[in-house]
Amino acid sequence: MDDRTELSGFLKSRRARLRPQDVGLRDYGGMRRVAGLRREELARLAGVSIAHYTRLEQGNNDSVSDEVLAAIGTALRLDADESAYLHRIARRPTPCAGATDSSEVPASLHYLLDSFVLTPALVIGRHTQIIGWNQLAVAVFGDFPALPEHRRTHSHLLFTEPHLRELHGIGWERAAREHVAHLRVLLGRYRGDAGLAAHIDELRDLSIDFARMWAEHPVAQVRNRTYVLHHPVVGEFTLHGELIALPDAPSCCGLDLFAAEPGSTSEQALRKLARR
Repeated sequence: MDDRTELSGFLKSRRARLRPQDVGLRDYGGMRRVAGLRREELARLAGVSIAHYTRLEQGNNDSVSDEVLAAIGTALRLDADESAYLHRIARRPTPCAGATDSSEVPASLHYLLDSFVLTPALVIGRHTQIIGWNQLAVAVFGDFPALPEHRRTHSHLLFTEPHLRELHGIGWERAAREHVAHLRVLLGRYRGDAGLAAHIDELRDLSIDFARMWAEHPVAQVRNRTYVLHHPVVGEFTLHGELIALPDAPSCCGLDLFAAEPGSTSEQALRKLARR
């Protein structure tokens, strides 16, 4: 995965989604040679020279300032996650502080996982590895511990395991796209992490769907989300997920917790799975 190609592709994708009328420019009609805004239109909106913007879109980011990046982000109407991503990928990567391939989970965190009686809980690594879990998570999401360790990742589950696609049903596309968007946030956050880049390249080769979504350059940090699941044992139920950062665990991306609405049929479904 090449940094210059990534920066170029991201800027082109965001320029392509804007129409002249979206940003107050006059559209004279007729066939446009490019989707979205032209480079010169975007440069004018950002208040930079066309030569300066063209060099940046070609991946030449050696001398770009924070002020120029902010102006381009505003012109492209980037949201907060996209703007943060642009600033990260337009800078030279620095060594990942605390980067490690260790899958060790502290005993105290294992105790915490096991204490969640009605909460499926996972510890997620920075390459989306599932490096810790409780038994209710296995009951909900399937026997992922039986998978080879190198395929025991959230990415592999979503894109290469048919039972996860069946579990999500019609909600799979949204869940998968959210995951791809979050992977790009991780790519910006952990610049220079060869393991993460290799993970993404592998998924692009393994899954046509992943490659399609990745090519669209979605960027959004996973926060809270809602899944309607179709479980082979308890039927349809709804879980609300929250990814909680673990700043003192450098090999981890976070603690992924799922809960059902108290008193709901979904909570009853969790109770039934917890008794199995």
